[in-house]
Amino acid sequence: MSTEFKLPELGENIETIQVTRVLVSPGDSVVADQPLLEVETDKATIEVPADNAGTVDSVLVSDGDEVSVGQVMLTFTDSAAAPTAAPTAETEPEPAPDPVPPTSDIRHPTSSLLPPPSSPSPAPPTSDLRLPTSSPSPTPYNVPAAPSVRRFAREIGIDVTVVTGSGPNGRISIDDVKTHAKQRNEAPALVAAGSIATPPLPDFEKWGAVERKKMAVIRRKTAEHMSLSWGQVPHVTIFDKADITELDVLRKRYADHAVEAGGKLTMAVMVCKVVAAALKRFPQFNASIDMGTREIIYKQYVNLGVAVSTERGLVVPVIHNADQKNMVAISVEISALAQKARDGKIQLDDLEGGTFTVTNLGRICGTYFTPIINYPEVAILGIGRAQPEAIVRDGQIEMRTMLPLSLSFDHRLIDGSDGARFLGWIIDAIQEPLLLSLQG
Repeated sequence: MSTEFKLPELGENIETIQVTRVLVSPGDSVVADQPLLEVETDKATIEVPADNAGTVDSVLVSDGDEVSVGQVMLTFTDSAAAPTAAPTAETEPEPAPDPVPPTSDIRHPTSSLLPPPSSPSPAPPTSDLRLPTSSPSPTPYNVPAAPSVRRFAREIGIDVTVVTGSGPNGRISIDDVKTHAKQRNEAPALVAAGSIATPPLPDFEKWGAVERKKMAVIRRKTAEHMSLSWGQVPHVTIFDKADITELDVLRKRYADHAVEAGGKLTMAVMVCKVVAAALKRFPQFNASIDMGTREIIYKQYVNLGVAVSTERGLVVPVIHNADQKNMVAISVEISALAQKARDGKIQLDDLEGGTFTVTNLGRICGTYFTPIINYPEVAILGIGRAQPEAIVRDGQIEMRTMLPLSLSFDHRLIDGSDGARFLGWIIDAIQEPLLLSLQG
């Protein structure tokens, strides 16, 4: 029996993926869980395995193709005698009384297209967020709404997890979604700095030969997300330096502890630990803004994003509960996630749920820069290259190692004085490591 292999729903706001490599050809025999395709979302490269054993009849996609949710990618004939993998979920019937999460049944030891239900979902551009509670965070798949309601909400750009249901036990109807959309549209609109229409490009070939190359998925999504953040968020950036002379001595003294555990005790790792402690003392930097409901969402967890440069583009793995981990544990986790990102094996749940981002250019070049906030976060810290400098201490000129720091923050929530206090606390903790034990 011939079976169509379609692209399943991969999660909220993911409508297309790019095929990076087709791993099978017509006539090939495959076994259950054998990789058929390698695809790229905006965050990770993932192998798509076969559900069952069988023979490939036809391959309908090629390397570089963009595939939409529900599109047939290949067909194959099932092998009746071969054991099969767990069945995929059938298309949900419209009248289904309870929400059932659409599953891709894509399984791989190091990759997963769908994040676990407890992981925060990527916020859509409208930033429909809600205050955290002691109960598990809602996802588009466990809210009390029929599949047709969830699909309608997705089509009009509404996060169904923040809609208030009027039915029994808070069940959400299409009318509830419409009411929420109306309330949001009636809220004061933000004038986006990037809302001006992009003018047409000139004909570059008038001046010589050119080459056009299609943007990779990650590069395209990064461009879109940075434009969104720059247009939505009024950025302010302040700059300062931290004297890391003493801290660098401690780093070298205890570097072997991290190496033995499988990590690397870098200055960036130590700054990450300081930032995690600072976010507990300054909760407005660990928050998000919901302009639709005029609310500030203070997160009761500290998930630190750490920007990593890869051949495919910039990705931001997340250190979950960073405030509860010591420097060695953070160093091990950053090393592991960075390697997975560079190998293209990063998982989606490794990239989600960040509350604050740290980006480090010190390994390459540069002192100060203006990092763009990773929306819907409200702040980001940039680390420059540490250099020895002659400074005056107690009336004497001394050579000290100074670390440039650049803090960008959302001026809608954070005033300049708050930004200065936050960065000042970080600098004090870097220069006086005992402060972490006294106040952290």
